[in-house]
Amino acid sequence: MGGKDAKQLLRVVNSVAPIRICDNGGWTDTWFAGHGKVFNIGVYPYAEVQIEVYPKDAREERIVIYAENYGERFVVHPESDTWDRHPLLEAAVERMKVPGDISVQVTIFCEAPAGASTGTSAAVTVALVGALDCLTPGRLTPHEVAYTAHSIEVDMLKRQSGIQDQLCSAYGGINYIEMHQYPRATVSQLQVPNSIWWELERRLALVYLGRSHDSSRVHEKVIAELEDAGPDCKQLEDLRRTAERSRDAVYAGDFVALGRAMIENTEAQARLNPALVSQDALRVIEIAREHGAIGWKVNGAGGEGGSVTILASACSHEKRAMIRALERENPLWKSIPIYLSRFGLRVWEGCPGRSGDVAR
Repeated sequence: MGGKDAKQLLRVVNSVAPIRICDNGGWTDTWFAGHGKVFNIGVYPYAEVQIEVYPKDAREERIVIYAENYGERFVVHPESDTWDRHPLLEAAVERMKVPGDISVQVTIFCEAPAGASTGTSAAVTVALVGALDCLTPGRLTPHEVAYTAHSIEVDMLKRQSGIQDQLCSAYGGINYIEMHQYPRATVSQLQVPNSIWWELERRLALVYLGRSHDSSRVHEKVIAELEDAGPDCKQLEDLRRTAERSRDAVYAGDFVALGRAMIENTEAQARLNPALVSQDALRVIEIAREHGAIGWKVNGAGGEGGSVTILASACSHEKRAMIRALERENPLWKSIPIYLSRFGLRVWEGCPGRSGDVAR
């Protein structure tokens, strides 16, 4: 931000939203499942959005997006129906309608790799919708932000998307989500003693497999088969049960039971199609087991690339040894440090020319 821009800066809006791991019951929050049950956990690193707001005529271009991870700055034309740079970001700007009397630069950043199967795109969209919502009168609730983000993907971009990722980013924490009729769902956040929260956080590890999740062909095949089988087929029921078992295990502080539910979910994914649990994921699981891990979940819908959530043993040194062994096995595999998110979407406003920020 140059000196001239800084003098004309009216306000700064900030937002953050967590990514998602350990989505037991995933696949059941979709249109072809009809109804579903999902357990998931919101974690940091989070998606970050910052909007610099200027007078309309202060900048040459009215709406600029800076996709910091990609090193790209580009202009968005809301009146255009062609989104060719970063369609999700451009569609979100179109949906939220930036007021005509201002110009903005929107900076977007996330430390979680794109395509890690951790709901990163949903987290970015939730954070972007939340920040853009701050520019207009009235405020969306977390649930409304999640549904708006979901609608951008499904209705505007015509993508396949369940609802659990957006809800997790909007609410944060440890969640049990019941989708009564797609896409309408309720979110029950699990409130547990700090000792359970801290122990779960200490045991969890997120292993990125080094390349973006590539799902389309296998997923289209699985979706076609599940659509034909119907919403109450055994494959989907097996997945729904793992969500209930995960919820009950966390409430009880029973990490062995939680690990068992994670394993059952991964095995149920493989029954949908063996390609949903890749050879890389199987090798990660094998090494994790050798180091005493008690649970593992191929994140998201599975397939090549992406990531695996590991529930490590009671001994911290075994977890650290596991991570070292995994990163020695394949230089592309990386442990991404994670922390459980107490909060979901957070939006606040910085005030130029004043010391400190003012919470919204």
